[in-house]
Amino acid sequence: MSTNKKDKELIYNSKEAWKALDNFIKKSNPSNLFILTDENTRKHCIPYFLEKTFFEFTPYIITIPTGEKYKNISTCVDVWNTLSENGADRNSLIINLGGGVVTDLGGFVASTYNRGVNFINIPTSLLAIVDASVGGKNGIDLGHLKNQIGVINSPEMVIIDTAFLKTLPSEHLTSGIAEMLKHGVIHNKEYWNEVKNINVFNKDEFENLIWGSINIKKEVVTKDPFEKDLRKTLNYGHTLGHAIESYFLESSEKKTLLHGEAIAIGIILATYISSETHNFPKNTLEEVSRSILNYFSKVEFTNIDIENIIKLLVFDKKNRNGKVLFVLLEDIGVYQTNCTVNNELIYKAFEYYKNL
Repeated sequence: MSTNKKDKELIYNSKEAWKALDNFIKKSNPSNLFILTDENTRKHCIPYFLEKTFFEFTPYIITIPTGEKYKNISTCVDVWNTLSENGADRNSLIINLGGGVVTDLGGFVASTYNRGVNFINIPTSLLAIVDASVGGKNGIDLGHLKNQIGVINSPEMVIIDTAFLKTLPSEHLTSGIAEMLKHGVIHNKEYWNEVKNINVFNKDEFENLIWGSINIKKEVVTKDPFEKDLRKTLNYGHTLGHAIESYFLESSEKKTLLHGEAIAIGIILATYISSETHNFPKNTLEEVSRSILNYFSKVEFTNIDIENIIKLLVFDKKNRNGKVLFVLLEDIGVYQTNCTVNNELIYKAFEYYKNL
């Protein structure tokens, strides 16, 4: 069990998780229980969830459509109405069972309904396990702009059971690896050297790396829960990565990218920029780029694409006083926050990516 005293977050692994959930429900005695899922989770994960749990009363299952494009205020309104129509009150409990969209949106819904009801996250995707469900960030997109609306509020607990990963398509498993690689480059060389050649088929090794990634994020969030400095490093690669994701999400001519696919590109771009502005070692830049491309296919960008992506940077949440601010690295685990980057260098970063 891992405890974050600043934000009360408790993270349980599969050996103790289900007993902890049972104990919490018995102790808190919620007036009613709601399970938030999406269509995929309801089909593939609810059966296992119901095998592992026993409730004295039947939970009400709320199912939202699958996909990032439904992580919006309209979906929230539907969920709020469903809660209200089915007697949810301040003593209700919401369990968010799903990937990052479900835990992000479910945490936001719970934090705002009746000015806040208890919620628990049970992440079922690798991305949600190592990133979205941990740290207390809850939110929704504003149109195609990522996570523009939200709150910081921790769940009562996070239940980690890697058995859910068996339900994932391969591309969704790979998507989560991007965040693990990010944790490696921002944390230290030891973890980077372990995670850069991750073998998902070695169960024990993979699970140890997953917990290493969870613990890195937990450590960062514990030290800086409200993103004053250190927590900004968790956004490494996300300034351009989120803009790329948003652009591909809104474009009818582009194939929508998974979060990890966009962030993988963002990490390469940020590392190139770091090499140009903060003397990040060139050989390590090549190592980071090659490691990422071992998992992710290249994506083509035209100059018009890049121009539109740069325009979206103004909506990044780290921005201050009209300036677009990046997290950059001097070396693996050595960071600088609040860095400005000119557009010419961003174009050069995309050119570097193109020529890999």
